[in-house]
Amino acid sequence: MTSETKRDMRDAGRQGLRAFAGLLALFVLAHPSLLSAQQAGATSQTAQNTPTWSLMPGSGQTADPTTDTSDTVTAATDGVAPTTDATTTGTVAPGSQAAEPLIDPDAIPLDEDIGRQNLRETRLDDPTADRIRRDARETEDDSGIRLGSLILRPSISQSVGSETEKTGGVKDDRTFSETGTKGTLTSDWSRHELTVGAEGIWQETLSGDDTDKPRADIDARLRLDLADDTIATISGSYSFSREDSDDPNAVSGAKVQSGVNEFGGGVSVERDFGLIRGSIAADVTRYQYSDAELSDGSTLERSDRNRNRYALSSRLGYEISPALTPFIEGTIGKIDYDDAVDSAGYRRSADLYGAKTGVAVDLGEKLRGEVAVGYEHQKFEDGRLEELSALTVDGNIFWSPREGTTIDVTLDTSIDPSTTAGINGATIHRFTGVLAHDLRNNLVARLTGGTTFTNYDGDASSSDTTAYLAGAGLTWKINRYLDATADVTYERTHYKSGTDNDSLTALVGLTAKR
Repeated sequence: MTSETKRDMRDAGRQGLRAFAGLLALFVLAHPSLLSAQQAGATSQTAQNTPTWSLMPGSGQTADPTTDTSDTVTAATDGVAPTTDATTTGTVAPGSQAAEPLIDPDAIPLDEDIGRQNLRETRLDDPTADRIRRDARETEDDSGIRLGSLILRPSISQSVGSETEKTGGVKDDRTFSETGTKGTLTSDWSRHELTVGAEGIWQETLSGDDTDKPRADIDARLRLDLADDTIATISGSYSFSREDSDDPNAVSGAKVQSGVNEFGGGVSVERDFGLIRGSIAADVTRYQYSDAELSDGSTLERSDRNRNRYALSSRLGYEISPALTPFIEGTIGKIDYDDAVDSAGYRRSADLYGAKTGVAVDLGEKLRGEVAVGYEHQKFEDGRLEELSALTVDGNIFWSPREGTTIDVTLDTSIDPSTTAGINGATIHRFTGVLAHDLRNNLVARLTGGTTFTNYDGDASSSDTTAYLAGAGLTWKINRYLDATADVTYERTHYKSGTDNDSLTALVGLTAKR
């Protein structure tokens, strides 16, 4: 081999080494970016019609997109656009540079409930959920007229009614117009609370027997939130009603019975001592009677029934849980008549004593109220009148078994002094219940039922009566300002010695509210 030939072979070797080194450098520089591009293309499923080139790891050469290999992308054939398998990714050879992670480790984790259709339900008695629902309702309720820091919600109703009353073989019918007003005034203060409620009904007989039955009620309460879990409440009330003709104290044969005016006022202070709750209250109630109008046009004075009732009561309760608090309560007081001696010559002023025990329940919107049993005793100044004692059952329970359905039950026991000579009075037990159900979001149905037992002592027991009440009604909320109402009520009074009385009343009307 000549020296010239050897020189040519060395030059060719150097050129081959340079070419190999350049190709190796190109592969090292291009491999990471091409691999990342291949992975991104497989994830996003690129729909471009241009062929996609991929680099064969470790080969140092590029592959033709029309080549059918397992590590390359299939090119378009016969005019069909190329597709990419979404599950296919580029293969990374061992020791090659790894791709960057797709998820930031510092990112906030996703909520596991996202995308679920059957999310976990909140418990019905969850206090947080109750508060949210309550706040939402209060926000949506923008009714009323704002008067500074007070909100007035008035309403007025107009109804037409028909009444049929039957006593023995005597039947009386009448048609009447009934106008009613109702309103509440509520404070919007950060502390303390003032609530005033008023309702009045006036009847006008259009045809038939003229026995109008007007009534009115006003109740006001001011709650003062004092320091150290102490609450003071100042209350006042007024009510008016016409005495029923079937009442034992009513004037027989009167054209218009006496009107009963009842005034009330009181103050109470309640304080929590840990699990022990204590309260003391003082109340004054005045009963005032107007004259009765007789059938011959004359009047009969009834002022000898006017009296005041003073009472001082104290309650002590123990909180077993926030929802259950048993208590005991004691009351002392006096009944003082304006006239020391009534028209029959009896001194009816009396001292009164009472005690009861019960339990208060507070389960929020589902169930709340209290029930108590006890004993009440009255001792008259006149020794000819026997002492009057009664077993008392009092309470009020508000229950909502399901959304849109409420049951309101009231139990009440009272002692009604008599004006009949020689009779001390009667014990009256009342039970009333009201069931309301939302048939639709703008249609409410009501069922009402009740019973009243009036029991006299001794020889006067022949005057005992039992009254039954049943009623049904519908309220259609036409819009937020107007309601249509329809009610029917049946009452029956059974006398232990006497003729029973039946009454059927039907009413339809409209109520405008703000």
